Amino acid sequence: MRSLDALRSLFRRPFALLAALVLLAGCQSTTLTADGLMQPSRPIAAAAFGEVERRGHSALVIDYQSGRTLFADQADELRYPASLTKLMTLYLVFEQLKSGRLSEDDQLLVSENAASKPPSKLGVEAGETILVSLAIQALATKSANDVATIVAENLAGSEGAFAASMTAKARSLGMNRTRFANASGLPDPGQISTARDMAILARALMSRFPEYLPIFAVPSYEYRGKTYRATNKLLGKVAGVDGLKTGYINDAGSHLVATVKRGGRRLIVVVLGGKSGRERDEEVTALIERFAGPGF
Repeated sequence: MRSLDALRSLFRRPFALLAALVLLAGCQSTTLTADGLMQPSRPIAAAAFGEVERRGHSALVIDYQSGRTLFADQADELRYPASLTKLMTLYLVFEQLKSGRLSEDDQLLVSENAASKPPSKLGVEAGETILVSLAIQALATKSANDVATIVAENLAGSEGAFAASMTAKARSLGMNRTRFANASGLPDPGQISTARDMAILARALMSRFPEYLPIFAVPSYEYRGKTYRATNKLLGKVAGVDGLKTGYINDAGSHLVATVKRGGRRLIVVVLGGKSGRERDEEVTALIERFAGPGF
């Protein structure tokens, strides 16, 4: 098992390099167009993002295989991503696992800062350690804010440094209207994204790390005698739904990025800004039935 100091020194360099290369060099990236083609585009400067609509509604349905847009409603308007942010946090963790720089058996140290984060949380105490495998499940299923900060601090030295790497990775994936300020999605005016960018992230995560996708379908897990149930209430309820992530903060409303597979074909459905979790789930379900129903 690696020491915590060894882990930190190992991760800081690649994360800092990634952020520097993409954010400072202003390199080109690619963007997913309506017909599913990947085209080069330059990252948008921070001042060009514009205003975020509080609890603004967006919806998007794309075909996973081709990336083709099947339905879009304000899909490029700026929104607060809330806990959908954790999809990028997990993306960076999966990268480190796949490269061998990180192991699911490695331990992550809990800081006072991480332990102090508001719910939803795992509730670990400062000075404790948790396994990377537990951190992954807590992020995907429970959407634990304290665990997001634990991951960020252990992998990059600070949450700010990790957030810079998240934004850098977003640019490299073509998420050109996204900026991350923290690893959890807790309220921050600088944390912005769009339904289309979240679909790009979900598609990239699914295509590059298929071995880790089953964690998003876990309905519940146990830790220290307590059962934590998935925030995605469509699991086991709507046929074919097998992930990915929910999100909510007051200024954003209720979000869901869902993936559904029926008849050998997969869709990604994004709804942002639902007035309630129930309304959001009903809209996602309606879109699934519309585009993944008979004749899909």
